[in-house]
Amino acid sequence: DFLKPIHLYEPLHRKIFEVAGDIIRMGKIANPVTIKTFLKADEKVGEMTVSQYLASLVSNAVTVINAEDYGRAIYDLALRRALITIGEDVVNIAYDAPLDMPPQSQIEDTERRLFELAENGRYDGGFQSFNDAVALAIDMAAVAKERDGGLSGISTGIHSLDAKMGGLQRSDLIILAGRPGMGKTSLATNIAYNIAAAYEGEVQPDGSMKAKNGGVVGFYSLEMSSEQLATRIISEQTEVSSSKIRRGDINDADFEKLVA
Repeated sequence: DFLKPIHLYEPLHRKIFEVAGDIIRMGKIANPVTIKTFLKADEKVGEMTVSQYLASLVSNAVTVINAEDYGRAIYDLALRRALITIGEDVVNIAYDAPLDMPPQSQIEDTERRLFELAENGRYDGGFQSFNDAVALAIDMAAVAKERDGGLSGISTGIHSLDAKMGGLQRSDLIILAGRPGMGKTSLATNIAYNIAAAYEGEVQPDGSMKAKNGGVVGFYSLEMSSEQLATRIISEQTEVSSSKIRRGDINDADFEKLVA
């Protein structure tokens, strides 16, 4: 489920792998006889015809017991080739210095290609055994039992929301929708602040830190700068109007609240 024809280096091998996959998906047997009808009869592999080459592949095939490990080896080599290609392009473009691609654009393009490679380079999907899934579910229940508030996920700090959702789960993608001015950003910043304020780390046996309560928060915004976000957060926590903070229209008592 992770190996694709594109991951094979030799074009003929790509074609053989692709045809074999198609035949198997149709519920038929993939062997030299069924595969060769989909390949060019006049194609040569060294001194051999395609039919002879297919027969030699079968006769020289290793045991299928470790097929997945061999597949992962091919997959990893494909990723290495892609990295080499990206690296060569970075060097060549930087030397050429084309006018239509300033350094910043080249950095962005390289980051995009590396990100795509990282995302496509994951083969941790596919089926998972029920035993593994049950073990994960029990671990999650144990964490919920030990965590403050008895939640399986991270508490948002808003009790009515936690009661409905069980906290924020690792696998969640939560889309908060609403008209302008309805308080979407305010809710998001409050949840982010609550989680960060509740953070309590725990040192693991390997020396790494793991969140016992709360969490470390990263907040991305396309519409506000970091100062604007910070202003919103301190406004919400101190109950001093953000418009007053921006205008400097605050008294000494309010200012002391902000500093605290």
